[in-house]
Amino acid sequence: MNKHQRLAFITVTLTVGLGAGLTIALSDGSSKVGGVPAVVLCAGAAFAINWLAFVPSYLKRTEHYFDLVGSLTHLTLIFVALVGTSDLDLRAIVVSVLVGVWAVRLGSFLFLRAKQAGGDGRFDTIKHHPGTFFSWWSLQALWVLVTGSCSLAVITSMERQSFGWFAGAGLALWGAGFLIEIVADRQKTQFRSESRNSGSFIQSGLWAWSRHPNYFGEILLWIGIAVVAIPLLSGWRWVALISPIFVFVLLTCISGIPILERRANERWGDDPIYREYLQSTPILLLRKPKAKIKNL
Repeated sequence: MNKHQRLAFITVTLTVGLGAGLTIALSDGSSKVGGVPAVVLCAGAAFAINWLAFVPSYLKRTEHYFDLVGSLTHLTLIFVALVGTSDLDLRAIVVSVLVGVWAVRLGSFLFLRAKQAGGDGRFDTIKHHPGTFFSWWSLQALWVLVTGSCSLAVITSMERQSFGWFAGAGLALWGAGFLIEIVADRQKTQFRSESRNSGSFIQSGLWAWSRHPNYFGEILLWIGIAVVAIPLLSGWRWVALISPIFVFVLLTCISGIPILERRANERWGDDPIYREYLQSTPILLLRKPKAKIKNL
Protein backbone atom coordinates (compact mmCIF):
# COMPACT_ATOMS: atom_id res chain seq x y z
CA MET A 1 0.00 0.00 0.00
CA ASN A 2 1.62 3.25 -1.16
CA LYS A 3 1.34 6.69 0.45
CA HIS A 4 -1.72 7.74 -1.59
CA GLN A 5 -3.52 4.51 -0.75
CA ARG A 6 -2.77 4.77 2.98
CA LEU A 7 -3.95 8.36 3.13
CA ALA A 8 -7.10 7.49 1.19
CA PHE A 9 -7.84 4.55 3.50
CA ILE A 10 -7.42 6.71 6.61
CA THR A 11 -9.56 9.48 5.12
CA VAL A 12 -12.41 7.14 4.18
CA THR A 13 -12.28 5.39 7.57
CA LEU A 14 -12.44 8.67 9.47
CA THR A 15 -15.16 9.97 7.15
CA VAL A 16 -17.39 6.95 7.68
CA GLY A 17 -16.69 7.03 11.43
CA LEU A 18 -17.60 10.70 11.77
CA GLY A 19 -20.69 10.18 9.64
CA ALA A 20 -21.76 7.25 11.84
CA GLY A 21 -21.22 9.28 15.02
CA LEU A 22 -23.26 12.22 13.74
CA THR A 23 -26.01 9.88 12.55
CA ILE A 24 -26.26 8.22 15.98
CA ALA A 25 -26.53 11.64 17.65
CA LEU A 26 -29.22 12.85 15.24
CA SER A 27 -31.15 9.60 15.69
CA ASP A 28 -32.02 10.71 19.23
CA GLY A 29 -35.64 11.82 18.85
CA SER A 30 -35.81 11.03 15.13
CA SER A 31 -38.93 9.56 13.54
CA LYS A 32 -38.57 5.93 12.46
CA VAL A 33 -39.35 3.82 9.43
CA GLY A 34 -39.87 0.17 10.32
CA GLY A 35 -37.96 0.73 13.54
CA VAL A 36 -35.02 2.41 11.76
CA PRO A 37 -34.46 6.14 12.46
CA ALA A 38 -35.11 8.22 9.34
CA VAL A 39 -31.74 9.91 9.85
CA VAL A 40 -29.99 6.54 9.43
CA LEU A 41 -31.69 6.08 6.07
CA CYS A 42 -30.56 9.59 5.07
CA ALA A 43 -26.95 8.86 6.01
CA GLY A 44 -26.99 5.59 4.13
CA ALA A 45 -28.38 7.32 1.07
CA ALA A 46 -25.69 10.03 1.22
CA PHE A 47 -22.80 7.56 1.09
CA ALA A 48 -24.51 5.18 -1.35
CA ILE A 49 -25.17 7.94 -3.91
CA ASN A 50 -21.62 9.28 -3.83
CA TRP A 51 -19.96 5.87 -3.87
CA LEU A 52 -22.07 4.83 -6.86
CA ALA A 53 -21.30 8.09 -8.67
CA PHE A 54 -17.59 7.51 -8.11
CA VAL A 55 -17.56 4.41 -10.34
CA PRO A 56 -18.45 6.01 -13.72
CA SER A 57 -16.59 9.19 -12.76
CA TYR A 58 -13.34 7.30 -12.17
CA LEU A 59 -13.76 5.14 -15.26
CA LYS A 60 -14.10 8.30 -17.36
CA ARG A 61 -11.57 10.23 -15.24
CA THR A 62 -13.99 13.12 -14.90
CA GLU A 63 -15.07 15.40 -12.07
CA HIS A 64 -17.75 17.18 -14.10
CA TYR A 65 -20.59 15.71 -12.07
CA PHE A 66 -19.02 16.04 -8.62
CA ASP A 67 -20.82 19.22 -7.54
CA LEU A 68 -24.03 18.17 -9.28
CA VAL A 69 -24.07 14.88 -7.38
CA GLY A 70 -23.51 16.83 -4.17
CA SER A 71 -26.66 18.86 -4.79
CA LEU A 72 -28.60 15.77 -5.82
CA THR A 73 -27.51 14.14 -2.56
CA HIS A 74 -28.89 17.09 -0.58
CA LEU A 75 -32.20 16.81 -2.46
CA THR A 76 -32.34 13.05 -1.93
CA LEU A 77 -31.77 13.35 1.81
CA ILE A 78 -34.54 15.93 2.09
CA PHE A 79 -36.85 13.60 0.14
CA VAL A 80 -35.95 10.57 2.29
CA ALA A 81 -36.46 12.60 5.48
CA LEU A 82 -39.86 13.83 4.30
CA VAL A 83 -41.02 10.36 3.26
CA GLY A 84 -39.74 8.85 6.49
CA THR A 85 -41.59 11.34 8.69
CA SER A 86 -45.35 11.12 9.15
CA ASP A 87 -45.97 14.19 11.32
CA LEU A 88 -44.77 17.10 9.18
CA ASP A 89 -45.47 20.71 10.10
CA LEU A 90 -44.88 24.17 8.62
CA ARG A 91 -41.34 24.38 10.00
CA ALA A 92 -40.33 21.07 8.41
CA ILE A 93 -41.87 21.98 5.06
CA VAL A 94 -40.28 25.44 5.00
CA VAL A 95 -36.83 24.03 5.81
CA SER A 96 -37.25 21.41 3.08
CA VAL A 97 -38.07 24.11 0.54
CA LEU A 98 -35.16 26.32 1.63
CA VAL A 99 -32.58 23.56 1.35
CA GLY A 100 -34.10 22.34 -1.92
CA VAL A 101 -33.99 25.79 -3.52
CA TRP A 102 -30.40 26.31 -2.35
CA ALA A 103 -29.27 22.90 -3.63
CA VAL A 104 -30.82 23.35 -7.08
CA ARG A 105 -29.38 26.86 -7.48
CA LEU A 106 -25.86 26.13 -6.28
CA GLY A 107 -25.58 22.72 -7.91
CA SER A 108 -26.62 23.96 -11.35
CA PHE A 109 -24.38 27.03 -11.02
CA LEU A 110 -21.27 25.00 -10.11
CA PHE A 111 -21.99 22.35 -12.74
CA LEU A 112 -22.34 24.90 -15.55
CA ARG A 113 -19.26 26.80 -14.37
CA ALA A 114 -17.13 23.64 -14.35
CA LYS A 115 -18.46 22.65 -17.77
CA GLN A 116 -17.65 26.05 -19.26
CA ALA A 117 -14.18 26.02 -17.67
CA GLY A 118 -13.54 22.52 -19.00
CA GLY A 119 -13.07 21.03 -15.54
CA ASP A 120 -12.12 21.69 -11.93
CA GLY A 121 -8.42 22.22 -11.28
CA ARG A 122 -8.69 20.57 -7.85
CA PHE A 123 -9.10 17.18 -9.52
CA ASP A 124 -6.36 17.35 -12.18
CA THR A 125 -4.20 14.87 -10.29
CA ILE A 126 -6.71 13.37 -7.87
CA LYS A 127 -8.97 11.79 -10.49
CA HIS A 128 -6.13 9.55 -11.67
CA HIS A 129 -5.68 7.95 -8.23
CA PRO A 130 -8.69 5.71 -7.45
CA GLY A 131 -8.22 5.67 -3.68
CA THR A 132 -7.77 9.42 -3.38
CA PHE A 133 -10.60 10.12 -5.81
CA PHE A 134 -12.89 7.75 -3.86
CA SER A 135 -12.02 9.53 -0.61
CA TRP A 136 -13.22 12.82 -2.12
CA TRP A 137 -16.59 11.30 -2.97
CA SER A 138 -16.75 9.94 0.58
CA LEU A 139 -15.94 13.37 1.97
CA GLN A 140 -18.71 14.87 -0.14
CA ALA A 141 -21.20 12.44 1.42
CA LEU A 142 -20.03 13.55 4.87
CA TRP A 143 -20.20 17.21 3.77
CA VAL A 144 -23.85 16.78 2.78
CA LEU A 145 -24.68 15.00 6.03
CA VAL A 146 -22.93 17.52 8.29
CA THR A 147 -24.10 20.60 6.40
CA GLY A 148 -27.68 19.36 6.34
CA SER A 149 -27.73 18.16 9.95
CA CYS A 150 -29.92 21.02 11.22
CA SER A 151 -32.41 20.61 8.38
CA LEU A 152 -32.57 16.84 8.97
CA ALA A 153 -33.08 17.44 12.69
CA VAL A 154 -36.05 19.68 11.92
CA ILE A 155 -37.70 17.43 9.35
CA THR A 156 -37.29 14.11 11.21
CA SER A 157 -38.02 15.40 14.72
CA MET A 158 -40.78 13.63 16.64
CA GLU A 159 -41.38 16.90 18.50
CA ARG A 160 -43.25 19.77 16.84
CA GLN A 161 -43.58 23.41 17.85
CA SER A 162 -45.39 26.39 16.40
CA PHE A 163 -43.65 28.51 13.79
CA GLY A 164 -42.39 31.12 16.24
CA TRP A 165 -39.96 34.01 16.18
CA PHE A 166 -36.93 31.68 16.02
CA ALA A 167 -38.23 30.32 12.74
CA GLY A 168 -39.00 33.82 11.47
CA ALA A 169 -35.53 35.11 12.37
CA GLY A 170 -33.88 32.09 10.80
CA LEU A 171 -35.92 32.52 7.63
CA ALA A 172 -34.82 36.16 7.39
CA LEU A 173 -31.15 35.21 7.82
CA TRP A 174 -31.47 32.50 5.18
CA GLY A 175 -33.11 34.92 2.77
CA ALA A 176 -30.40 37.53 3.25
CA GLY A 177 -27.62 34.98 2.82
CA PHE A 178 -29.19 33.40 -0.25
CA LEU A 179 -29.66 36.80 -1.90
CA ILE A 180 -26.08 37.86 -1.17
CA GLU A 181 -24.74 34.60 -2.60
CA ILE A 182 -26.78 34.88 -5.80
CA VAL A 183 -25.89 38.53 -6.39
CA ALA A 184 -22.18 37.93 -5.72
CA ASP A 185 -22.03 34.94 -8.07
CA ARG A 186 -23.83 36.80 -10.85
CA GLN A 187 -21.62 39.87 -10.47
CA LYS A 188 -18.48 37.76 -10.78
CA THR A 189 -19.84 35.78 -13.74
CA GLN A 190 -20.73 39.01 -15.52
CA PHE A 191 -17.32 40.50 -14.74
CA ARG A 192 -15.50 37.50 -16.19
CA SER A 193 -17.67 37.50 -19.32
CA GLU A 194 -16.47 40.96 -20.35
CA SER A 195 -13.30 40.82 -22.43
CA ARG A 196 -12.00 44.11 -21.03
CA ASN A 197 -11.72 42.44 -17.62
CA SER A 198 -9.49 39.63 -18.86
CA GLY A 199 -6.58 39.12 -16.48
CA SER A 200 -8.06 41.46 -13.88
CA PHE A 201 -9.77 40.84 -10.54
CA ILE A 202 -13.27 41.90 -9.53
CA GLN A 203 -13.54 44.75 -7.06
CA SER A 204 -16.99 46.10 -7.85
CA GLY A 205 -20.48 45.49 -6.48
CA LEU A 206 -20.50 43.29 -3.38
CA TRP A 207 -16.87 42.46 -4.14
CA ALA A 208 -15.97 46.01 -3.10
CA TRP A 209 -17.50 45.24 0.30
CA SER A 210 -15.92 41.82 0.79
CA ARG A 211 -13.28 39.73 -1.00
CA HIS A 212 -15.56 36.70 -0.70
CA PRO A 213 -19.18 37.89 -0.41
CA ASN A 214 -20.54 34.65 -1.88
CA TYR A 215 -19.02 32.70 1.01
CA PHE A 216 -20.41 35.22 3.49
CA GLY A 217 -23.86 34.58 2.04
CA GLU A 218 -23.34 30.80 2.19
CA ILE A 219 -22.38 30.92 5.87
CA LEU A 220 -25.25 33.27 6.71
CA LEU A 221 -27.93 31.08 5.13
CA TRP A 222 -26.81 27.98 7.04
CA ILE A 223 -26.82 30.00 10.26
CA GLY A 224 -30.42 30.81 9.34
CA ILE A 225 -31.31 27.11 9.03
CA ALA A 226 -29.66 26.48 12.43
CA VAL A 227 -31.72 29.24 14.06
CA VAL A 228 -34.90 27.70 12.65
CA ALA A 229 -33.87 24.35 14.14
CA ILE A 230 -32.96 25.53 17.67
CA PRO A 231 -36.43 25.13 19.29
CA LEU A 232 -36.49 21.42 18.33
CA LEU A 233 -32.99 20.54 19.53
CA SER A 234 -32.54 18.55 22.72
CA GLY A 235 -30.26 15.85 24.05
CA TRP A 236 -27.74 14.57 21.50
CA ARG A 237 -29.53 16.42 18.70
CA TRP A 238 -27.77 19.62 19.80
CA VAL A 239 -24.86 18.17 17.81
CA ALA A 240 -26.78 19.37 14.72
CA LEU A 241 -25.46 22.87 15.42
CA ILE A 242 -22.17 21.66 13.99
CA SER A 243 -23.69 22.54 10.59
CA PRO A 244 -22.98 26.31 10.44
CA ILE A 245 -19.71 25.84 12.34
CA PHE A 246 -18.61 23.23 9.81
CA VAL A 247 -19.55 25.46 6.87
CA PHE A 248 -17.64 28.38 8.39
CA VAL A 249 -14.50 26.33 9.08
CA LEU A 250 -14.63 24.62 5.68
CA LEU A 251 -14.90 27.88 3.74
CA THR A 252 -12.55 30.01 5.82
CA CYS A 253 -9.85 27.51 6.78
CA ILE A 254 -9.84 24.55 4.38
CA SER A 255 -11.22 24.49 0.86
CA GLY A 256 -12.63 27.92 0.16
CA ILE A 257 -10.94 31.18 1.05
CA PRO A 258 -7.37 29.85 1.66
CA ILE A 259 -7.17 28.34 -1.83
CA LEU A 260 -8.61 31.38 -3.59
CA GLU A 261 -6.47 33.82 -1.61
CA ARG A 262 -3.33 31.86 -2.45
CA ARG A 263 -4.17 31.76 -6.16
CA ALA A 264 -4.98 35.48 -6.18
CA ASN A 265 -1.72 36.36 -4.44
CA GLU A 266 0.23 34.26 -6.94
CA ARG A 267 -1.46 36.07 -9.82
CA TRP A 268 -1.75 39.66 -8.60
CA GLY A 269 0.46 39.79 -5.52
CA ASP A 270 2.86 42.27 -7.14
CA ASP A 271 0.05 44.52 -8.36
CA PRO A 272 -0.16 47.67 -6.17
CA ILE A 273 -3.87 48.02 -6.94
CA TYR A 274 -4.48 44.48 -5.71
CA ARG A 275 -2.45 45.13 -2.56
CA GLU A 276 -4.55 48.23 -1.92
CA TYR A 277 -7.68 46.11 -2.43
CA LEU A 278 -6.42 43.64 0.17
CA GLN A 279 -5.84 46.41 2.70
CA SER A 280 -9.16 48.18 2.15
CA THR A 281 -11.52 45.21 1.75
CA PRO A 282 -12.32 42.66 4.50
CA ILE A 283 -11.76 39.03 3.61
CA LEU A 284 -15.30 37.90 4.51
CA LEU A 285 -17.61 40.30 6.34
CA LEU A 286 -19.45 42.90 4.29
CA ARG A 287 -18.20 46.42 5.00
CA LYS A 288 -18.84 49.59 3.08
CA PRO A 289 -15.71 50.43 1.04
CA LYS A 290 -13.78 53.47 2.21
CA ALA A 291 -12.93 54.59 -1.29
CA LYS A 292 -13.44 53.29 -4.78
CA ILE A 293 -10.40 51.57 -6.26
CA LYS A 294 -9.90 52.30 -9.93
CA ASN A 295 -9.52 49.43 -12.39
CA LEU A 296 -6.39 49.00 -14.43
